[in-house]
This record gives sequence, structure tokens and C-alpha cells, in this order.
Amino acid sequence: MARLFYVMLIGGGLIWAAVVLVLFYAARKAREPHSERVAGRVILWCGAIGPVIVLTMLLSYAVWLIPNLRPWSSAIAEGVRKIEVTGEQFWWRVRYLDEQGEVLLERANEIKMPVGQRVVFLVKSPDVIHSFWVPSLGGKMDMIPGRTNHIMLEASKPGIYRGVCAEFCGPSHALMAFFVEALEPSDFEAWLAGSGTAETDGASEGHALFLRHGCGACHAIDGTEAQGRIGPNLTAFGARGSVGAGTMPNTPENVARFIRHPSEIKPGSRMPSFGMLPDGDAERIATYLAGLK
Repeated sequence: MARLFYVMLIGGGLIWAAVVLVLFYAARKAREPHSERVAGRVILWCGAIGPVIVLTMLLSYAVWLIPNLRPWSSAIAEGVRKIEVTGEQFWWRVRYLDEQGEVLLERANEIKMPVGQRVVFLVKSPDVIHSFWVPSLGGKMDMIPGRTNHIMLEASKPGIYRGVCAEFCGPSHALMAFFVEALEPSDFEAWLAGSGTAETDGASEGHALFLRHGCGACHAIDGTEAQGRIGPNLTAFGARGSVGAGTMPNTPENVARFIRHPSEIKPGSRMPSFGMLPDGDAERIATYLAGLK
């Protein structure tokens, strides 16, 4: 990037100097008017041929440098951490990968990454074009069906950074946020090592209702019979800060409301309505999910 900047700066400076020299020549030298033939040559060389040659050289150099401006291929080969993020309608599937590209664990709508280390995000989409963007950490990258794009981000200090979908993707496009939590490397490794199994109360009434009403067909909770892959993974759901990808605060009341009428809260949501549940069942399921840490 620095090399490209300085080459462009030098090229632009030379063009500017040439224009200034022509200005001084025209303003200071008392000369007879140029003939039409000479004027035509000046216009041809200075107005057409010269700029085309210079701009072609600068553009060619910039295009030649482009592969070096996207260093993820060498970064992946060198073992830089990889996180796969899939934009769904309208939430985020997050998978942490090992050095061989195998899935270590899957979460949803929240991402954790180590401070001071570059992370390669492999971004994709199964439905429509989304765009992955964490404004405080870097640029955006489109998530295109049938294609895996890459973007490298690095957090310089611990904190929570808000991300959004930056490409209109449907009626709940504006209700599709996510959060990136940057942790100290030791804390991140400890979290990753301790996230293989979930703290669940498999004997609770809420857990039984969760399975009885078919929630496990779409959602997965590690360490339980629920192993659905259609909807967001709900492991450690109680530790998340929001419901519905940043739509509402994560409270049992909001969770129960979302269970009963998801499309009213998030238009276009593919989760079916469970307004037919008996009184209290949605609340018990919500209480159970809140306890998943």
C-alpha cells in the first residue's frame, strides 16, 4: 500500500510539475502566437498521448500490485486464524475453523476474536447478497451466493464492536446486526477451549418443551439432542446480548415474544410462528434458553 501510494504521489507530482512549467512558459515568455500546426501538436501530445501513456503506466502498476494487497492466501498458509461467517436471512452463522479448515464450533450473531492478531474471515451466503462490515475494524466485503470471499481484520484493543449488513438483502436488512468481541489472546484461547460443550440443564422443563415442540429440528444446542442446522445455533444463548441478531435485548420476555411471533418482530423471518403454544410454554422455553451459558 505504501509503495503504491508513493508511486502514485511521484506520478501525480510529475504531472503537476509539467503543468506548472507550461503555465510559466505561457505566462512569462513573450512569444509570437504559435502556428496552427504547432498548437495542434501541443494539444495532441500534451492533451492526449502524454496523459494516456502516464495514466496507463500508473494503472498497470496498480493492477499488478492488486494480488499483493490481498494477502489472505499466504496468511492462511501461515496458520492465521480463520473464522467463517455466513450471511443468512436475517442472521449470521459463525464457524471457527482449525488450521485444516475443519469446524471447531459454531455460534450465531456474535463473534469473538483475539486482540493484536490478524484474523481471516471467510464470508459467504446461501441465499442473497449480503455484506459483512465492522466499521470500527475495517472495510466491508460482499457475501455472494456460490462464492467465498475473504477479508482480514485486526482489533488493536479489547472491546465490543458492532457490525452490520451493508447490502440490502430483504425486509429485515436493517435488523441484521452482529457484535465482535475482541479478547486478550489468552482469554480468547481459554474461551475457545471451553466452548466445546454447553452448560445445560437437560432435565429442566424448558429443555423438554424445547424438544417436544420441535425447536431442535432447526436449532442446535451442543451437548443435547437438539442438532438442527437450519436456524441459529443456540449454544450459550443466555450469554448473548441480544435476540434476533441485535433486534432486541436478550431478556426472557423478549425471547418468548420472538418465539410466538417472529415475523412481527423481524419481517421476512423464516422462523415459523409458535403463537399456538399453550400458555406458559414459550416463557418456560425462554427461561431455559436464558440459562444456557
